[in-house]
Amino acid sequence: MTQLKALLFDVDGTLADTERDGHRPAFNQAFTEAGLDWHWDETLYGELLQVTGGKERILFFIEHYQPAVLKQANLSQLIAHLHKRKTHFYFELLQTGAIPLRTGVKRLLQEARAAGLRLAIVTTTTPENVTYLLKASLGEEALTWFECIAAGDIVPKKKPAPDIYEYALKQLKLRPDECLAFEDSENGLKAALGAGIPTVVTVNNYTAQQNFTNALVVIDHLGEPDQPCRVLQGNLGSHTYIHSDLLKAG
Repeated sequence: MTQLKALLFDVDGTLADTERDGHRPAFNQAFTEAGLDWHWDETLYGELLQVTGGKERILFFIEHYQPAVLKQANLSQLIAHLHKRKTHFYFELLQTGAIPLRTGVKRLLQEARAAGLRLAIVTTTTPENVTYLLKASLGEEALTWFECIAAGDIVPKKKPAPDIYEYALKQLKLRPDECLAFEDSENGLKAALGAGIPTVVTVNNYTAQQNFTNALVVIDHLGEPDQPCRVLQGNLGSHTYIHSDLLKAG
């Protein structure tokens, strides 16, 4: 049996409910600041999440809901500016503690490090967003926990393409079967499986109804010893939460 050597984590929706509680309100603040009457409520944002990447999400919204804006000569600059300001407002929200880590995340990261498992981040969000979340939630030293932070535009194709996972594998110099991915969405699962990496899915309100065929297990959160997770697909046997000994046992 292949030995598990590394855990690879998505960020938005997986480490924290950053989409609902962070990115969405931050986008709305950026729109208001720019004098735009755009507002992304939770239902609309759930639709927009089918598009990976913040700048790509803004363009999709314009194409489908504000097509007149497509005629602007400075469209790409507008999108880049809105995304930059969104990142600023997102950082402010993190600083207030408004976006806590999901259940079990901090514990599992600490257990994995103690067990000698390597850690990596594999996400389509920007490197800055990753840094902000890790520092605000786990402290400055958490940046050193992850050997590889594969984020943003580091590869040309974003999830569901497997490129970002393949990049991380090359950086870690590991085979797919030596790793385990943690994702929250169908696009993320497709990306990880496309790179050949077995995947655990922890759903959230936006992704609970998506298709997670071929995931190792689908749960509502990672759980804690006193806060069991709910298994939605697959089997954890007698285990009630995800812990490092379970993962290493295969």
